[in-house]
Amino acid sequence: MSIGADDFKAGMSRRAGAVAIVTARSGETRHGMTVTDWTGVSLSPPLVLVCADKASNTLGVVREGGCFALNVLASDQADLSNRFASKKLEWQRFDGIDCETAVTGAPLLAGCVATFDCALAAEHDAGDHVLLVGRVEALSISERAPLVYLGGRYCGATPLDGGA
Repeated sequence: MSIGADDFKAGMSRRAGAVAIVTARSGETRHGMTVTDWTGVSLSPPLVLVCADKASNTLGVVREGGCFALNVLASDQADLSNRFASKKLEWQRFDGIDCETAVTGAPLLAGCVATFDCALAAEHDAGDHVLLVGRVEALSISERAPLVYLGGRYCGATPLDGGA
């Protein structure tokens, strides 16, 4: 039985994913992309995994700079998610955005539920994507509610402490 891309995508849309933006820097070049395919891999050393489309411009910046940040979005950051997902004005995604520079040099977005500052530890070929493994060099967390994507749309989740 052959599974088509549309059927596979429909099946995958049945699982909830916390929305994040992967940001990267190489020299003066900054880039980023919205992702829902990411996960923790290891506690010791602390590693995260991100799935990047091979056609993504962000992938090249991650490779050149050797680092990336995984910025887990809060429930009120859907506009930011859309901005980094759209190919329109792709090289202007950071214009007017509040960012800090991480230990690795990757951009960190303000107001996120969590940020994982990562040195690129490995990459693995995976069909039309590349699996990026990042060694977490620094981490920040908040108790805000995360932005969740399910069934082709955003939904909220209750924060851990019940607050906003």
